[in-house]
Amino acid sequence: MSQKSTERLRDYLAQLPPQSQALLMRELERAVERGDDVAIANLVLEQLRKIVRGVEQDEQIQPRSDDPARLLFRPLEPFLAETNFPTRAGQLRRASLLPIWQWLAREGAPEAAREFEAALAAASESGPMEIAARKFQLAAAEAILKIAGPTQDDRPRALSRVGPPSVVEDLLPIGLVLQAREALETLGSRLPSQIRVFSDSQIASAMEALKLPSLQTPQLLPFALSLIAQRLAAPWQIIRLAIKMAASDDELRVAATPYGIAVTIALHDLSFVAACLRTDIKRGHFDYVGEQLKTLHDGVRGLRTELDLRNDSTWGRQLTSVRADTSNALQSEIDSVPGRVRRILRQRADKDIAAGAKIDMSEVEDAAALIDFVAVCRTYASELAINEVTLRTFSDLQHYVEQSTEGLVQSLRGGDARVRAFRQQQVKAAIRFCEVLFGHDYASLMNRAAENAVTGERKSSRAG
Repeated sequence: MSQKSTERLRDYLAQLPPQSQALLMRELERAVERGDDVAIANLVLEQLRKIVRGVEQDEQIQPRSDDPARLLFRPLEPFLAETNFPTRAGQLRRASLLPIWQWLAREGAPEAAREFEAALAAASESGPMEIAARKFQLAAAEAILKIAGPTQDDRPRALSRVGPPSVVEDLLPIGLVLQAREALETLGSRLPSQIRVFSDSQIASAMEALKLPSLQTPQLLPFALSLIAQRLAAPWQIIRLAIKMAASDDELRVAATPYGIAVTIALHDLSFVAACLRTDIKRGHFDYVGEQLKTLHDGVRGLRTELDLRNDSTWGRQLTSVRADTSNALQSEIDSVPGRVRRILRQRADKDIAAGAKIDMSEVEDAAALIDFVAVCRTYASELAINEVTLRTFSDLQHYVEQSTEGLVQSLRGGDARVRAFRQQQVKAAIRFCEVLFGHDYASLMNRAAENAVTGERKSSRAG
């Protein structure tokens, strides 16, 4: 890719909201794991990481293999959250890593840190680097668990030297994950790279892989479940492990097992997708709306179908909140679409059109994207409680655009030549909307009709 194209890609990615950047990064990392379009995924990931880390365009990111902190924290990569959205069990804030690295080098395990950096400077192959990294990971885990453990006498003061409360909150889980690196890697090696359907056989295999005692603790089980959820094509299906463990779909029985945390993970992740969707809608970014809606639709339906949730329970209220927040955001945007289309296609008298008047084609494309947004919403309307408004709006749009297009095409056959350019722009916009609403064939038909109208009017003028 040329430098100019890379700059355009970087500018586009920088405009995305943080939640969308994180969601895109996670999906691209999954694509790399599956081997799908690795070159493109790696290119976009590189630019996203530069943006997230605040690296200037002309700077070079230090190679991952030569970065001591990245090598130390590499076992944490599957669990890192990139945004300020609240984390859940089984997640860690990426922003916590630098303060913890600085604390380890400063006072947590300074000798081990110096030895690690010296080993990396001397190493010429990945093998010695891995050995040095593993040694320091264990030393770092020991130092972290010593200060974060409940037996520390001067615990509050010692923890305050590590960083702010959010960093302290991540400290103990980071130490435990570093300590359990081998167990988590073993779990990952026993799982397929992608699980398209979390069926009974796959659930049994996952439960067998989870039998490592070190992964059964309340602190580490959420990380093990997160690792499994990342391999699922539909991450909400992680709840099936909890249902299997409880041998029941009753939420009280599911919540009573350690695996009940899987339901909390699924609900949190759906809330995150809903927040990304709302942010994208507010900013007029519709590139990922279809995928987000599908994830929400399938997740909400799956939880409502496979779990017997009570409306007044914590889980029930969370799921209701996801549906309500999504429905409100979608309905508000859907209601605005007909008005935006009418402003562009409204037929005015010739005297009301100023000489040289133009239609902003970027506004036309925005309106076309919104029409497509309504069409996508129609697919998932029933489960997200927007069925009535979506069907009504889409039907109104079809009726209005069809009539307006025919009327605008007819207006090309006569009228003041002074405003013909504006009428043609309106027709062009109408045909663009027809393409979204009715398909390419109908849009082509109306385009030919418009061309014939212009040609026929000109012939008539010459004949006269």
